[in-house]
Amino acid sequence: MSAIPALDFGKLGGIVPVVTQDALSGEILMQGFMDREAWERTLEERVAYYYSRSRGRLWKKGETSGHLQRVVEAWVDCDEDAVLLKVRQEGGGACHTGYRSCFYRRVGSEGLEVVGERRFDPAKVYGEEEPPA
Repeated sequence: MSAIPALDFGKLGGIVPVVTQDALSGEILMQGFMDREAWERTLEERVAYYYSRSRGRLWKKGETSGHLQRVVEAWVDCDEDAVLLKVRQEGGGACHTGYRSCFYRRVGSEGLEVVGERRFDPAKVYGEEEPPA
């Protein structure tokens, strides 16, 4: 890629929100954040990188699990302060809790209802440590 499109990282203190969608099905897989380095590496390598607010650092999606997100397309909103990634999700899923999508629960009349199917055991993928958020 020749030039990296600029984003407005100033509105949220150096990060922008990212919605990640399956490129074929349209399913929303997750929502995260990117800092400038994550944005640049994502476009250069065509693999999704994010900025973890809880860990305070850059992380490559799938670096621990092997469940990489191969970037098919990257979209920027009209204000240049939000990103939509369309990806090919590799491995069991995008969610560190073992589901394909982080949006596996629906709000129902009695609270949250699990409607997704767990695809992998997080303890086996991430070991004894807490899965990355």
